[in-house]
Amino acid sequence: MDELSRALDEIAAIRGQMARVAEFRGYGPAALMATAGFALLAGFAQAVWVPQPLSTPGSYAYLWSVAAAAAAAMIAIEAVARTRRLHRGLADVMIRAALEQFLPAAVAGLLLTLVLLRAAPSSAGLLPGLWQVIFALGVFATSRFLPRAIMAVGGWYLATGLACIAVSGDAQALAPWRMAAPFAVGQAMAAFILWRASRVLPEVENGG
Repeated sequence: MDELSRALDEIAAIRGQMARVAEFRGYGPAALMATAGFALLAGFAQAVWVPQPLSTPGSYAYLWSVAAAAAAAMIAIEAVARTRRLHRGLADVMIRAALEQFLPAAVAGLLLTLVLLRAAPSSAGLLPGLWQVIFALGVFATSRFLPRAIMAVGGWYLATGLACIAVSGDAQALAPWRMAAPFAVGQAMAAFILWRASRVLPEVENGG
């Protein structure tokens, strides 16, 4: 039994190593493109339902958190289905590895938002920039599983986030476009990069 346990542990370790060096094909361009649309819809929703976001930062944060959760759910549903189809025996390990890479940034963003709104609501103008910087860190963390060009997406979010922080003291700090535009462009960029990658390796998309 000890030898069998060791053999199973070694197999699990090998599978884990394979998952960590393989390119993750679970993220699909369709879902990412849809999230670009979500960002634009959330921007329009904010303009209608939260017209004075600096006066109601909690409502602003809630609206964008709901939009982020919906986008994450769409990406996750497609990612699970694609991973089970494309990575087959490594699907569970690949999904776990991808989650481990991005989850810390997501949790940090959530906790940072809660703390800032409770302890320093007057600094709510920093939220768009902070969210984008944290998202950039999540993209960088997962980039080693994805096509190298995805680093450009992380660079985009880092640049737009820092730009938003630089002007966070003005009256337009929480304007809808300061979240909608960066995320719409960034997610569209990611969708295009993954679509190009799938065209380069069509046999992978076909389950070969």
